Amino acid sequence: MSTGSEAGGTSRRAFLGGMGTALAAAVAGAAAERRPRILLRSSWQVVNIGDIAHTPGVLALIEKHIPGAEVRLWASGDLTDEVAAMEHKRFPALKIVKGSIGADGRASSADLADTVAWCDFLLHGSGPSFVAAKDIAAFDQATGKPFGIYGITYGGADEKVRGLMSRAKFVTFRDTVSLAKAKADGVKAPVMEFGPDGAFACDLRNDAAADAFLRANGLETGKFLCCIPRLRFTPYWTIRDRPMDAAKHERNEAMKERDIAPLREAVAAVVRETGLKVLVCPEDMTQMAVGKDMIVDKLPEDVRKGVVWRERFWLTDEALSTYVRSAGLFGLEMHSPIMCIGNGVPAIVCRFAEQTSKGIMWRDIGLGDWLFDFDVAEEIPKLLPAVLAMARDPAAARAKVAKARALVERRQRETMAVVARSMPAR
Repeated sequence: MSTGSEAGGTSRRAFLGGMGTALAAAVAGAAAERRPRILLRSSWQVVNIGDIAHTPGVLALIEKHIPGAEVRLWASGDLTDEVAAMEHKRFPALKIVKGSIGADGRASSADLADTVAWCDFLLHGSGPSFVAAKDIAAFDQATGKPFGIYGITYGGADEKVRGLMSRAKFVTFRDTVSLAKAKADGVKAPVMEFGPDGAFACDLRNDAAADAFLRANGLETGKFLCCIPRLRFTPYWTIRDRPMDAAKHERNEAMKERDIAPLREAVAAVVRETGLKVLVCPEDMTQMAVGKDMIVDKLPEDVRKGVVWRERFWLTDEALSTYVRSAGLFGLEMHSPIMCIGNGVPAIVCRFAEQTSKGIMWRDIGLGDWLFDFDVAEEIPKLLPAVLAMARDPAAARAKVAKARALVERRQRETMAVVARSMPAR
């Protein structure tokens, strides 16, 4: 007959043995349930800080909303070491691969082959269109693994591309015009919704460079606005080894005074009537010249003293650090305003048909009264009072931004939940 102490010892040994078995099972289960692996196809070009911003924006969204995920970036071939270093500063563990998948299903580089085998899910990042449709089609055919398309503009596509979009687990569109067009064209992905441009979430910073530039140019935090001009078509022939597109050049020449004169008028009014300065700055590498020729050089002398011209191109981190020190931004570009709103800074957008339907997203996020269609003559004179109101009442402007930003962040949360649900069980 056993004593009480012997019985207690037996029960304790049984309990400890059972606990050890359960712990071993839990460890085994944890090992089996590894982190999800996402391959992000993004990085479209580096001559435009907005195109750069798509990638860190989507990476930041994944980091925030799918925190257990591992991500690798499948970048385009022109990603430079300088831009990659900027991205690695924010995402030090990020692995970047380049290359393509051939018709035979083989990757052109060992890194890409390894990454394609490694991933569970391919996410096509935010952009001006279904930019990498060819790469996603090759991935789909070679692997059969699931993929999704996040935050694009859609203006039409051939039957093959529409079919590929319909095979995606989801497609989110960064403006509701694109969403309606895709539905009308018969795209039938299981989930098709409005989803903000990934660049809203871009949070890169180079504060030291921004502060040095402001000091060197007499700009004080909160006491200047940013202005970005652009032509109807980006004149890539001025910065790349390609022939001039005569038709696009002719269109640019015909429209540039009509389009940019209202910005110049607003710059003059801000300097003369509000006490703020104006920084004329670029979003792409062609716009420093546009800003000088069409705004700075045409200003009266009394106004020019309150205007700073950004002579050199900058990267996304320095630009965003500058924007957040400003009182707001206005101009003919889209992604600098997107980054501004995503970081709490007021931003007014002017658009025209050559920029596709992306500008409509300003209405979609509740900023329709900060959107001016320069193809509609009656809307052009409305820019000046809107800029002055933004400059004169910064509290009201930032309150408006806060409402739009809250809507954007809600949709980011909801669309990232779609991404998470779309990944296969491991």
